[in-house]
Amino acid sequence: MLRLSGILLLLLSFCGCKSQEIAINAPVKIAFIADVHLQDIFGKFEDNNYQGIKNPETGEYANIRTMNAQLHSTRIFNENYFAFLEALNDIAKKGIKQVVLPGDFSDDGQPVHVRGLRKILNEYSKKYNISFFVTTGNHDAVRPFAQDAIKTDFLGEDGKEQIISSSKNLIKKENQLEPIITADIKNWGYKETIQEMADFGFFPKRNDLYWETPFSTYNYESYNFEEALKESPLTKRTYSVKNTNLFLPDASYLVEPIKGVWLLAIDANAYVPNQKLSGLAEDPHDYSGANIGYNNVLIYKSHLIEWVRKVSAEAKKKDKMLIAFSHYPMVDFNDNATPELKQLFGSDKMQLQRVPNEEVAQLFADAGIQIHFGGHMHINDTGVRTSAKGNTLFNIQTPSLAAYMPAYKILTIHSNDEVEVETIIVDKVQKFNSLFPFYKDEYAHLQNTKSPDIWNKDILKAKDYKEFTQWHLKELVRLRFLPEDFPPGFLNSIENLSGKDLLFFNKNNLDIEKQVLFNKLTLDKFESWTGFDMIFDFYRLKNADELAVPEIGTSRLKQYQMVCEELKKSNNPQFVLWAEIVEKTMNSQPSDHFKINLKTNKIDRISLKKQY
Repeated sequence: MLRLSGILLLLLSFCGCKSQEIAINAPVKIAFIADVHLQDIFGKFEDNNYQGIKNPETGEYANIRTMNAQLHSTRIFNENYFAFLEALNDIAKKGIKQVVLPGDFSDDGQPVHVRGLRKILNEYSKKYNISFFVTTGNHDAVRPFAQDAIKTDFLGEDGKEQIISSSKNLIKKENQLEPIITADIKNWGYKETIQEMADFGFFPKRNDLYWETPFSTYNYESYNFEEALKESPLTKRTYSVKNTNLFLPDASYLVEPIKGVWLLAIDANAYVPNQKLSGLAEDPHDYSGANIGYNNVLIYKSHLIEWVRKVSAEAKKKDKMLIAFSHYPMVDFNDNATPELKQLFGSDKMQLQRVPNEEVAQLFADAGIQIHFGGHMHINDTGVRTSAKGNTLFNIQTPSLAAYMPAYKILTIHSNDEVEVETIIVDKVQKFNSLFPFYKDEYAHLQNTKSPDIWNKDILKAKDYKEFTQWHLKELVRLRFLPEDFPPGFLNSIENLSGKDLLFFNKNNLDIEKQVLFNKLTLDKFESWTGFDMIFDFYRLKNADELAVPEIGTSRLKQYQMVCEELKKSNNPQFVLWAEIVEKTMNSQPSDHFKINLKTNKIDRISLKKQY
């Protein structure tokens, strides 16, 4: 069962409008599910009989990662399998026929998981007549070419870690359990992954009204399926890597699945070549990963900007509604707090290297992109940028089902000028706790071995999937983000202070109690939380944006606002920066349920999820 606010249908007249051609019988709806990170926990290896471990309660075998691994990662590895099915069921129930997956559809491009995803998508395609459109993320092709890989954190017998590797040569440490060797755990490259996912946008289909790539030689007027098919092989879709003699594939495509609607899939994986190259044609080790996104696209895949400019001009000329999507954000996703975050934490912390430069938004806005759906960051966010030439880009960050807050987006196209975006929280998920018996064994093993960073067992008391992801975030903050990202001195000075201590940080302010009363608050409310709670709620807002507001509550947010106002008066520059960051994070663009007028470039909030 999923929670969502009531949909406010916008009353629009299509009479006499050119945009009438996109209205079939009703407004067009497209669902966006980003960062699925599917690990087929029930998948079978083709070259090894190993099938995982037996559930002590159900007797069912599963091949899952440890809870410890999950709570040190920005994504859940196991339970998101069930959340993905729940989201697809909800989409099918709503009658939505177009579904977009903006990258990181797999765990790490492993054959067993990509095959598992293909089977699921094929099942929903046949049963519900759903068309899926996919683009690549940095986890779908870790490198442009296939490579051996290893995971040391699968869960094995008696709660111990199980190594699964595609090669014995990668095993560097002794383990209590015999390693499992299978080619199904290697990282596929473009050639293998794109071929396995061929039916989901990467190649033309006969029922598409149009399909092209940045390398197509035909145009809309001369289009025919046979010609598109001839030009679609990945070997004909390559670009020259800057300052090398190497060529890499580009899986970008444009498709018109419904009359009047163009979906622009931008392959923004930009692999940076190493200074020293092997000289081999397809050596995966010649490149770094692609997780930086558009900052490197501008350097290494500039051909995409010209293609986007051409496509946008054609869309405008032909009265097509152009919706772009890719794996990476085109706009700053930190509510414009990136400068302060860099000052407080450092430019190499808080995933700040993934923030797109302002030039990215300016270039793509001027290239004609108005609506872009991104992923990668596992957050809910809306970013808006208007270029010096007056062109506005709306970047809509789609949350991940594998993180807090688990959700997907529905885009409703009412006309060429007006769209509506709604965020659907995936809170009730069948079988989300079916793997918990495995984790009990793992926890017992960690206790017996006196593990120094044992996780909080209360996560296994989560009543639904949403609460489970919130526990995941809380433990991630405790076990990873605090020790890795926060300056130790600043953390020690704020973590254990009460809200009241923070409110009276500047002891000479005699008007604070008056302000507390003016805001209809009491000092005991400030005593009920600590600096750690404030940090955790900052992460909740950073991840979920408006979706976290009902859970944190307006009273607590008022308290944070008052504390921030006091901290900004401090002589301590770290506390001033922290206050500015929290304030900006609390004041963001609409990201839950909103409408965008593409003619006036105005964004309006429709509603927020109701208070719990």
